[in-house]
Amino acid sequence: MAATAGVASLWSDLNKYGQNQNYEAALKTVNKLLNELPGEPQAVHCKVVCFLHLNRFTDALHLIRKSATVDVDLSFEQAYCEYRLNRTKEALTTLRSVQNPSLKIKELLAQVLYRLEEHEECFEVYKDLIRNSSDDFEDERETNLSAVVVALQQDKEDDEVICPIREDTYELSYNAACQLLACGKFSEAVAKLHETEELCRKFLEDDPDVTEEEIDAELGVIRVQRGCALQMMGKNDQALKLYNQVIKQRPTDIGLTAVASNNIVACNKDQNVFDSKKKMKVATADGLQHKLTIAQRKVISMNHCLLYMYMNQGEQCIKMAEELQEKNRDSDLPRLIQVAQLCREKHTEKATELLQKSVDDNEDISLRTKLVLAQMYLTQGHVYKACDILKNLGSDDHRPGVVSSLVTLYKHQEDMDEAIEVLDNAVEWYQKNDSDSKDLASMIQICADMHLKHGKPENASRLLEEVYRKNPQDMKTLAQLISAYSKFDQKKAQAISKDLPSVADASADIDVDALESAVSTLGTRYVKKMGKTEQSPKTPKSPERGAGDELIEKKKKKKKKKRLPKDYDPNAVIDPERWLPKRERSYYRGKRKDKRKEIGKGTQGSSAYESDTRVMSSPSASNISSPKPSQSSQPTPTPGPRQQKPQGANKKKKKGKGAKW
Repeated sequence: MAATAGVASLWSDLNKYGQNQNYEAALKTVNKLLNELPGEPQAVHCKVVCFLHLNRFTDALHLIRKSATVDVDLSFEQAYCEYRLNRTKEALTTLRSVQNPSLKIKELLAQVLYRLEEHEECFEVYKDLIRNSSDDFEDERETNLSAVVVALQQDKEDDEVICPIREDTYELSYNAACQLLACGKFSEAVAKLHETEELCRKFLEDDPDVTEEEIDAELGVIRVQRGCALQMMGKNDQALKLYNQVIKQRPTDIGLTAVASNNIVACNKDQNVFDSKKKMKVATADGLQHKLTIAQRKVISMNHCLLYMYMNQGEQCIKMAEELQEKNRDSDLPRLIQVAQLCREKHTEKATELLQKSVDDNEDISLRTKLVLAQMYLTQGHVYKACDILKNLGSDDHRPGVVSSLVTLYKHQEDMDEAIEVLDNAVEWYQKNDSDSKDLASMIQICADMHLKHGKPENASRLLEEVYRKNPQDMKTLAQLISAYSKFDQKKAQAISKDLPSVADASADIDVDALESAVSTLGTRYVKKMGKTEQSPKTPKSPERGAGDELIEKKKKKKKKKRLPKDYDPNAVIDPERWLPKRERSYYRGKRKDKRKEIGKGTQGSSAYESDTRVMSSPSASNISSPKPSQSSQPTPTPGPRQQKPQGANKKKKKGKGAKW
C-alpha cells in the first residue's frame, strides 16, 4: 500500500507540474515514476513531452527509439523531433507511415511539405484541414495557406492570380502583398505593405506584454519585403535605407539579416565592393541552410560569384561559377557569369568556344544563351555564324525581332537571296501555325516588297493575293498588288485596278480649306507655283475666283539697292590690300607721336645694326639653347629692335647683404 500511495503522489505532482508548465520538475518526477514503474507507456509519453518542451529533441528521439516496444503511439512526437532537428525527409517518411492520420499529424505534414517546397501537395493538405476542422486555430491555418498560395504564385510563369487572399489580420495582409509582388505589381505591393506595417504596429501595441524590440523585429520582415519591392521598381536609394534600418536593429532572425544583406549587395553592384564583401559574409554564414528557400540560396550564391568578378578575383569567380553550374544544370546563369569573366580578361575566343560547346551539348539550352553567343560572334565579325545561331533558335526563330535581325544582317552582307529566304520561311511558318497572327500581314507585305525590289513580282503577287483576299478593304495591299502585276501581267493589273475607289470617293473626306491653310503655314518654300506655258499665260488674280481654283503664288523678294560710301570716287584706283587689316598692309607705318619712335629699347644712342652685331658676337650667345629644327629651310628672321633686350636683362640680381629693394 505504501508503494501504491507513493506512485499516486508522483502522478499527482506530475499533473501539477504539467499544468504550471514546470517541465524541469516534471522531468524529475517522471524519472521517479519510471524507476517505480519501468516501461510504463504513459510515463514514457510524459517524459518525451517534457523533452520536447525543454527543446531536448535529440534526447526525446533517442527515448522514442529505445521505447519502440512500449505499447504507445509516438509517431507524431518522433516526426516533430525529426522536423525540429532539420531531418525533414525522415519526418516526411514517418508521417506518411501513419495509417489514419489525425488532425495534428496533418498539420505537421503540411509544415514538412512546405519546408520541402512541395507546394502543390501542401496546398491540398491545408485545404482539407480548413474544410474539416473548426477550432480556435482557423486564422493560423488560413495564414499558412496564404503563404503556400504565394509560393505557388512565385513558381508560376504568368501573372494570373491563383487564389485571392483575405486581409483581416496583418499576417494575411502581408501575404496578400507578397502575392502582388509575385505577380509583378510592385507599386501596389508597396502600398499594401505600408498598410500592413501600420496594421501590425497597431495590433502589437495593444498587447501590453509585447516590447518595443519585439515590435521592431516583427516589422523588420515587412520593411525588408517593402525594400525588395522598391528595388524591383529601380528605387535603390529608398530600398537601401530600409535594409540598413533593419540591419542596425540587429534582428535575431538570421534568415532576415541574410536576405537584407544580399539585397544590399545587389543594390551596390560594382560599387562599394568592400561593404558588399562584409554583407556577403553575413548572407553566407553557417546555419542558413534551413532558414532560406532553395531559390534564395541560389540567388545569394549567384551574387557571391558576381561579387568575385567585381572585385577582380577572376580565379575564384570562374571556380565558383563552375561549381554552381554543376549543381544547377537547369540554369544558364553560372555559365554566363563565367563567360563574362573571360571577356573581362579579354579571352573572348575562349568564352565563345565555351558557349558554343554548351549549345552543341545541350539542345534545350535557353534562348538567352544562344542570343549571347550570336552577339559574341557579331562582335568578332563572324556575321554568318551569328546568323546560323539565330536561324536555329527552335520555336523562337520565327519571332518578328529575330526575323528582322536576320534580314538586316543578310542585307548588310548584300546577300539578298538569304534575306528573302528568311522572310519566306517566316511567312510559311505563320501560315501553318498561327494564321490569325497580326504579324503575318506585316511580314507578307515586307516580303512582297523584297520580291518586288529584286525582280520577283510573281512571288510578290502570290503573297499579296492572299492578304487581299482576307481583307478586300485594304487599299495599300491592293496598290502593291497592282504594282506587282504591272511588271509581268498588264491585263491582270488593269482588271484589279477597277477595284480602286474613284477620285471623288477617295477625296470625299478631304477638307480642301484645311489643306490650303496647312500649306500656307509651311512658308513660301513649300507653296505650289503657277505653271507658265505659252498656251496658258499667267492670269491676274481675281477676288471672284473660288478658293479651289486659286493657286498660292510664291512672293518675289525685292532687290535691295546697293549702298555706296559717301566719298566714293568711281574713277579712283582700288587698293588691292583693302581686305587686310591696316597694321598688316605694306604701307602702314603706325601713328608716331614724335620722331624718336624709331629708336629701339636697347642701349641709348646705338643703332639697330650695332645692337644686333653686339648680341651675335657676345660670348654668352653660344650658351642659348637652340629651338627644335623645323622641316622648312627658310632662315630665321632677325628680331627687330623692339623685340631685343639689353644684355643681361634676363639675369636675376643677387640679393646682397643689406641690399635694399
